[in-house]
Amino acid sequence: QVQLVESGGGSVQTGGSLRLSCAASISLHSFTGMGWYRQRPGKQREWVADIRGGGYVYYADGMEGRFDISRDTDKNTMYLQMNNLKPEDTGVYFCRAREMMKDYWGQGTQVTVSS
Repeated sequence: QVQLVESGGGSVQTGGSLRLSCAASISLHSFTGMGWYRQRPGKQREWVADIRGGGYVYYADGMEGRFDISRDTDKNTMYLQMNNLKPEDTGVYFCRAREMMKDYWGQGTQVTVSS
């Protein structure tokens, strides 16, 4: 059973930074792509950023420039560096990993940004 474990969430003030980690129980090369999603209070889960085969990265509108997705295949870990955080970034952040026929999700990590 593939497991994804997020960490790195916490409480920061506006303008602060956090780095989220998503540790996978298997090699990242097993996945066709990985990504970060978030669910803000009262809203549906939304896509934040993706990293795909070859290391190509993609961001949702408004995310690039403040958020940076990366991975370390030696550590089987994906990251999301979040800078200049705003209160509207508050929510639970999830990582997702995709194989050809399966999808895996982590349990989520809470990010709270206070003004």
